Amino acid sequence: MIVNRPHGLAILFREALPPLIILTLWDFVVVILFQIYHQDWMEQPSLPISLMGSALAIFLSMRNNAAYNRWWEGRTLWGSITNNCRSFGREAATLLGGRPDLARAMAAYPHVLRAALRGEPPNDDCKRLLAPEMYDKVFSCSNTANMLLYQIGLGVRDEVELKGIDGAVHGTVDRILSDIANSQGGLERIKNTPLPAQYSLLPEIATHLFCIILPLSAVQTLGWITPLGSSIIGMLFQMLDRSGRDLQEPFKNSVHALPMLTMARTIERDLLQPIGDTPPAPIPAVNGVQP
Repeated sequence: MIVNRPHGLAILFREALPPLIILTLWDFVVVILFQIYHQDWMEQPSLPISLMGSALAIFLSMRNNAAYNRWWEGRTLWGSITNNCRSFGREAATLLGGRPDLARAMAAYPHVLRAALRGEPPNDDCKRLLAPEMYDKVFSCSNTANMLLYQIGLGVRDEVELKGIDGAVHGTVDRILSDIANSQGGLERIKNTPLPAQYSLLPEIATHLFCIILPLSAVQTLGWITPLGSSIIGMLFQMLDRSGRDLQEPFKNSVHALPMLTMARTIERDLLQPIGDTPPAPIPAVNGVQP
């Protein structure tokens, strides 16, 4: 996630540069054909393209709102997981009477979850925090994050039975695990349910078509400065389309995605410090991007 404005502007400019170059070259082609070779058929009325631009702007706004809602819901669910993981660590220490292995397993949970959401193999954080036996059980299952919650739940049950802890305490801890599982289900729903094609493909196609037609309606009025006006307007529409496509996938490994590594490290530090373990350092931003 971009967290630094100057670096963020530089990233956005680098992303916008290729379409800007292509649009400018196309605009020059249109101007040369019209002004030098007198291809008068290239002059098109401006009213249709104006109406198309207005409709496209509304369409892009609707799609971008839907994409941002997906991104923000993902961030909200990660916030819920953060709070519930902290609550579990506190309850494990105060109500279950210790069990640092359960705190470490819960510290590994966000790392397991982010790897699952990104379709990545087990990372070093998982291996570092999980006991070898639990690691093998977790990563022998297709849904690794769910299996880890299951193993943590079994550990809680064993502790309750071993120490004769009151059932109400067990219920309190189990509700925390259920809340974490509910948040995980919401994240999996976002990952496995992409935006409909009408919201993802049509705006992209319409934006490209609009940028192709735009200089044809401006060349008569703007003449040789058509590349300046047309390419800037086209680039703005391209950037609007690109921002929506970036936000609609909040878990992919990109500068626009949620900073899942940072959030997972924050949870890990919050759980390891109370049990006396030395936590790893916080994740710093790199070139204005929080991973």
